[in-house]
Amino acid sequence: MTRWRLVFTLLLLALALTGCGDPARHASPPEELLPITLAMGFVPNVQFTPVYVALERGYFAEEGLEVTLDYGMETDLLEQVGVGNLRFAIASGDQVIMARANGLPVRYVLNWYRRFPVCVVTLADSGIETPADLVGKRVGIPDLKGASYIGWQAFAREAGLEGDAVDLQVVGYTQVPSLTEGRIDAAICYAMNEPVQLRTMGYEVRSFFLDAYTSLPSNGIITNDDTIAEDPGLVRSLNSAFLRGLEDTLDDPDGAFAIAREAIPEMDDETAVLQRAVLDECVAFWQGEPLGHSSADSWAQAVQTMRDLGYISGELDSSSLYTNEYLPAP
Repeated sequence: MTRWRLVFTLLLLALALTGCGDPARHASPPEELLPITLAMGFVPNVQFTPVYVALERGYFAEEGLEVTLDYGMETDLLEQVGVGNLRFAIASGDQVIMARANGLPVRYVLNWYRRFPVCVVTLADSGIETPADLVGKRVGIPDLKGASYIGWQAFAREAGLEGDAVDLQVVGYTQVPSLTEGRIDAAICYAMNEPVQLRTMGYEVRSFFLDAYTSLPSNGIITNDDTIAEDPGLVRSLNSAFLRGLEDTLDDPDGAFAIAREAIPEMDDETAVLQRAVLDECVAFWQGEPLGHSSADSWAQAVQTMRDLGYISGELDSSSLYTNEYLPAP
């Protein structure tokens, strides 16, 4: 009798454990979802694939969130987060440093891009094989502000190309035709944009990546100190859902791309070829373990770089700029 009671007890325990699993991955969404806006700072794009995956597969909903994507190209995005008009935005670490230095209580709560994607690109037959070969050359840049310009300044400083070492020309977002038509010798680009376009067109290119010379945190999820203090569970939930979308994208880029195509209706079969190549390049910048985590050394170095470039002055504690506290446990 005792033997059968023990067997029955063990069977019940096994069934209970089987039913537990990972509650975050199997729980049904709450009946009422909390509306949340995530400011993207750009137009619908394949580079947001992890967000689309998290939406399509219900990961945000499982966390009790009804997420709306705001694609408004606001120049004061972090100001809106800092004053509480927005709770969450996708932005780069250099912008967080400048915002915090100016008194805005914004904080980076999830690292998405493991590498800063700004690079200097030239055609392989240009004769430019090292950064030193850029001296005296025409270098095109979209604008004299923003991440591209900050990235260039950091690169130029480390590579010894400051001052009038190069002929820096504002070309807008015409880097591809400006290069192929010979109007410039090199271009400052995002690694997943113009270099991919050029390779898809059949050109061989050479790229010099900023992250090989210095450290700047790139895109991640930003919130404000009030949201962290008042609703830390909300921050943790948003991060958890996003990271599930990112994990799925890294594990199955083809399946993720199919979801992105549905989220970007204007992507036809012709442009899909290029955009699939763009996603592959993005994956190379998103990979890294543990996902979502920020490096203390990277932020400290970034603060020093931004100070050296003249973007900030005075004291700024690099540990106030980011936190890993609201990421899922490894």
